[in-house]
Amino acid sequence: MSMMHASSVKDAASTLPPTASLMRWVILATLPGMLTMSYFFGFGVISNVLIAVTFGIVFEAAVLRLRQRPIRSTLNDATALVTGILLGVSLPPASPWWLVGIGMFAAIVIAKQLYGGLGHNPFNPAMVGYALLLVSFPTYMTLWSPPQSLLPDTLWAQISGMLPTERLDSLSGATPLDAFKHKGDAVLASEFWAANPLPDNTISAWRFTALAWLAGGMLLLYKRIISWHIPFAMLGSAVVLGTLFYLSDPSHFASPLFHLLTGAMLFGAFFIATDPVSAATSRRGKLIYGAGIGILIIIIRNVGGYPDAVAFAVLLMNLCVPLVDLYSVPRSSGQPTTPPRGQP
Repeated sequence: MSMMHASSVKDAASTLPPTASLMRWVILATLPGMLTMSYFFGFGVISNVLIAVTFGIVFEAAVLRLRQRPIRSTLNDATALVTGILLGVSLPPASPWWLVGIGMFAAIVIAKQLYGGLGHNPFNPAMVGYALLLVSFPTYMTLWSPPQSLLPDTLWAQISGMLPTERLDSLSGATPLDAFKHKGDAVLASEFWAANPLPDNTISAWRFTALAWLAGGMLLLYKRIISWHIPFAMLGSAVVLGTLFYLSDPSHFASPLFHLLTGAMLFGAFFIATDPVSAATSRRGKLIYGAGIGILIIIIRNVGGYPDAVAFAVLLMNLCVPLVDLYSVPRSSGQPTTPPRGQP
């Protein structure tokens, strides 16, 4: 998470390093969202997380062994565990084990360790894995199931990858964002919702899940694991731009509340955009960074090709972080803002 304040997370009884202590709070904060998703979408959410965490630990240990770096101390910081949780809950429930494994390979080996390990990666590792899977395996990445029982009959066949794609497609349904985006220009928003295009309880499931991620984000703010700058700038810019789109044509653009409470907006604001390494560092930079993510999400959702866009918006702003930091870090006291005349 970004904007970590190690001194403000007091745990006198703990002998863990600061990063591990902070990561424990992050893991705790993910529980409301993870459990709520599991309640509505089944045990496949938990299976995603367990498989992703296992792959993450194995991949990190293997790369550390190849690099001849200490394994136990690095694994104890729990960052691979957090990456596995964040990627696991981002994938459709009960994703095949090999799909999760490819995503974690991209996240841990490519996006993290090949750049030098924790503290050196320019991009959010979990979102690198997610974006790779979305571009490479779009069929599997769009197989979100409607609300279902905790243990559906096809769970183990889905996890093992033995269920045919045709059967998977029959068991899945569109997310609210995806359904609204592909409703067609000739269909008005009022007509779309009047037709009840989604299975029962789908909208309420996504809304309760979004509120659960908000609750976890509030815990991170309360414990000062993160600061308010990135989440509030991201959500504020998304609401403002989403409102402008909605007011310009409410028949074809979704309301700002719809954008907030469906998809990964709140999850991304508190758990993804606030990555400590890939986010901006100064207070002004965090505001610019967060606002940029919110603007990109709304633009991509409304006029782009992807219905959610949180991963792509975060990765694009990760790319802009060096420039944002360069022009947002305050100058030292007494430092001239422009060079004296006659000097370069």
